[in-house]
Amino acid sequence: MTWLIACECSGAIRDAMLARGIDAVSCDVKPTRVPGPHIQGDALEQIQRRWAGVIAHPVCKRLTNAGSKHLYKGMRKENGICPEKWADMIAGANFFNAFKKANAPRIAIENPIMHCHAANLCGRANQFVQPWWFGDRAFKATGFHLYGLPPLTPTNKLTPPKPGTDEHKKWSFVHRMAPGPDREEKRSNTFPGIANAIADQWGGYQDLTSILEAAE
Repeated sequence: MTWLIACECSGAIRDAMLARGIDAVSCDVKPTRVPGPHIQGDALEQIQRRWAGVIAHPVCKRLTNAGSKHLYKGMRKENGICPEKWADMIAGANFFNAFKKANAPRIAIENPIMHCHAANLCGRANQFVQPWWFGDRAFKATGFHLYGLPPLTPTNKLTPPKPGTDEHKKWSFVHRMAPGPDREEKRSNTFPGIANAIADQWGGYQDLTSILEAAE
């Protein structure tokens, strides 16, 4: 069966799966940036089909802790909530939660650290990983909500540089990225080490329940 990599247009996880002989297709409202199997359209329609597994990257703009200040008028909590952006947050949480009901025995939903309001709506991640756990010199806390899948095991854990050093600043390029039209897209890209670990550790994973179901 095929894996669905939802809300992915970079092809990073899809291509890591394909490189290992695991059938996978990406899906996003945007076209794929790298040639390969891709469904351009609504991922929520696609998760109704049966898949070997689903790995989803729902938009985190109103869910991430880093952007929580935007939920308030003038970006100040004492001014009260901004109704429009609060509604966007609710919609984002509903979109996130929809992937929990994907038609697949193995589901991973990725998001950065959520603010408390989003966490109350979506639940807490089972695991947070860093790119440097998998050989990439970068800082970016990535959370996974896991269903039928085990936490990822680090494959090439590096020693991060000390705070305040030039090297630490280099590793922090995701957080230090200058504003621009493609900033959000660049910040959301999956690092190669994590993509490879996902393909290696989750691509062929079957827990005991799945094995018993297949035997029936």
